[in-house]
Amino acid sequence: MEGFHVAIVGATGLVGREFIKVLEQRNFPMRSIRLLASDRSAGTKLYVKHEQVEVEETTAHSFEEVDIALFSAGAEISNHFSPIAARAGAVVVDNSSAFRMDTNVPLVVPEVNAEDIKEHKGIIANPNCSTIQMVVAIYPLHKVNPIKRIIVDSYQSASGIGSAAMEELVEQSKLALEGREVVPHLFPHQIAFNVLPEIDLFMDNAYTKEEWKMVEETQKIMHAPERAISATCVRVPVSIGHSEAIHIEFSRPMSPQEARQILAEAPGVRVQDDPGISLYPHPWSAAGTDDVFVGRIRKDASHERGLAMWVVSDNIRKGAALNTVQIAETMIERGWI
Repeated sequence: MEGFHVAIVGATGLVGREFIKVLEQRNFPMRSIRLLASDRSAGTKLYVKHEQVEVEETTAHSFEEVDIALFSAGAEISNHFSPIAARAGAVVVDNSSAFRMDTNVPLVVPEVNAEDIKEHKGIIANPNCSTIQMVVAIYPLHKVNPIKRIIVDSYQSASGIGSAAMEELVEQSKLALEGREVVPHLFPHQIAFNVLPEIDLFMDNAYTKEEWKMVEETQKIMHAPERAISATCVRVPVSIGHSEAIHIEFSRPMSPQEARQILAEAPGVRVQDDPGISLYPHPWSAAGTDDVFVGRIRKDASHERGLAMWVVSDNIRKGAALNTVQIAETMIERGWI
């Protein structure tokens, strides 16, 4: 039987379940699949290709005879089990923040830096969701007209925290509409009918860790450590889908029409840009889809070499599960596994 022995760590979580869906939809060449999670979730049964598969507790012996291990169980679990899986012979594609800035671990978005995959030493990192959609949208332009500076403001959905945050958003909204007191649990303040410019912890430089991830990860992925980047990340009352307002300074002037033509031919990008009929990307329509949507492409009125654009993507799919699977697919297609 042809195919690969695959393991999913964090199989019962929001991204873990999306892994299963993406693997099925893309007909990933699986010979077998092992679903792994914490001891609390062990015994849960999930459907894979119309067959029930029982979730097992993740242990040091879970990766025997596994070829590819997809991780989405948090940095602590990844730090502990990813090296174990790699020593057992599996190639790990990790969706946590554990290895993203490790100089020995490739950080990959296949549309941008697929060649980095072959440098792996058993572990490959999947970038932050907000970083992924931005580099997919800007890299095709960068190849034609090198980018000097990026200013990005992200508007990130509750699903970036997980399914419990999505449920809390719904519950807060109900309470607020009923005029009752809202007590936040997973959010620092009420998220219902509100926006919070605080994602992850604040650092000494007054940026949040989420904002700094976008800076450092973009520099690593694009092999541009000196690239000037500034980010502001905002949590918004949306269930699924991250949106970004991106302002780019290029090496030379670029017209919006040229940018549209380049992006229309770029892999993984779909242009939706016609202000005359209010056509532009928004998270409601992007949810459940694979592409990175780009619209509102226009000259930056503050800089002669600048463009502004609006970028939207499903953070659970392209921002997590899909990009992870695409890394594994690229390894297989190019014979790097």
